[in-house]
Amino acid sequence: MQSLRELYKTGKGPSSSHTMGPERAARDFLSKYPSAARYRAVLYGSLALTGKGHLTDEAVLGVFHEAGKNIEVVFEPSNRPLPHPNTMDLFALDERGEEIASTRYLSVGGGTVRIDGENAPQAEEKYPFANFAEIMGYCRGHNMNFEDVVYAFEGEEIKDFLREVWHTMKETIRRGLTASGKLPGRLGVERKAKILFETIPEDEEIESREKRLLCSFAFATSEENAGGGRVVTAPTCGASGVLPAVLFYLSGKHGVSEDRIIAALATAGLVGVTVKQNASVSGAEAGCQAEIGTATSMAAAAVCRLFGAGIDETEYAAEIALEHQLGLTCDPVMGYVQIPCIERNAVAAMRALSSAALSRVLSGTRKISFDLVVQTMYETGKDICARYRETSEGGLASAYKVT
Repeated sequence: MQSLRELYKTGKGPSSSHTMGPERAARDFLSKYPSAARYRAVLYGSLALTGKGHLTDEAVLGVFHEAGKNIEVVFEPSNRPLPHPNTMDLFALDERGEEIASTRYLSVGGGTVRIDGENAPQAEEKYPFANFAEIMGYCRGHNMNFEDVVYAFEGEEIKDFLREVWHTMKETIRRGLTASGKLPGRLGVERKAKILFETIPEDEEIESREKRLLCSFAFATSEENAGGGRVVTAPTCGASGVLPAVLFYLSGKHGVSEDRIIAALATAGLVGVTVKQNASVSGAEAGCQAEIGTATSMAAAAVCRLFGAGIDETEYAAEIALEHQLGLTCDPVMGYVQIPCIERNAVAAMRALSSAALSRVLSGTRKISFDLVVQTMYETGKDICARYRETSEGGLASAYKVT
């Protein structure tokens, strides 16, 4: 399994697969062929269909223009067979426009990039586990909690990395809570985090007020992401509002120590890397269940760890959270990570708390494992019609008309 450093990535929104991934691919290609006269990028699949709304072309152009290089970005929305829905070809050309070299990159989600035909670099592999059941078995055999496994295999220095992740998450929320105005793009979506945070009716019940507070934190991160702000993938940019909102809310309400937050991030990370290894966190590959569903599982597991829940209870919370997101489609209106993405993060944050609460009572009675739900999620994602997998060709994306 990959390092948590490959799960939690800091960068600009609005999409880990459509901006962070292509940007990484562009930097890699430019470093290999720095002396070409000019370059061309061809975007396929979801990158072509929603790349404009996701700012994919701007991410690629920025890398080459920063280096003083010329590049042409071509959107190719054909139905040709692809190795991954987020596929892009980069070409290095000479003065006559003849091809010198080319590489096909796959943006597989969460900002992770693969070169077609190559395996992931061995350096990324940190954990000798095939699934979550093996992680749980290791915990029991060595009398460890989930965070102990992370510290053992990643080294104590991973704590500093996770601490920086947490600080970035908090900074993003605080920026989002003070921002106002419209998000970029033709939809004209108004920022709502500040309104949710500051506008509380006097007669509102405490429970409703608490939910509003939690949602304001999720909106804050999601709106920052939609505006191209700095966020942490958890596991993606589009789902980056769930885990930070839950942790920020609980840390404020219960005065949770930073060490416990770090342990919760470590636990959530093991959930995330399990999904990345055995399924997908890419909306283009498996629908929004892969993004928001995984984020909800990560947050539910984090809640359990914050309050000292056991291994079985924590796994059950993650299982509940993902099981009841199965089949969730990815249909961003006009390709912007705004509708329904922003609200979806807030709803998922509330669902994470509910999943953790339910697991405390029922963990000894369940029949379904987290690994089984992960497998089912991936199979479901492959069966979902491509129109509902981040192509903006179906669902809300096709039904909503901009006036």
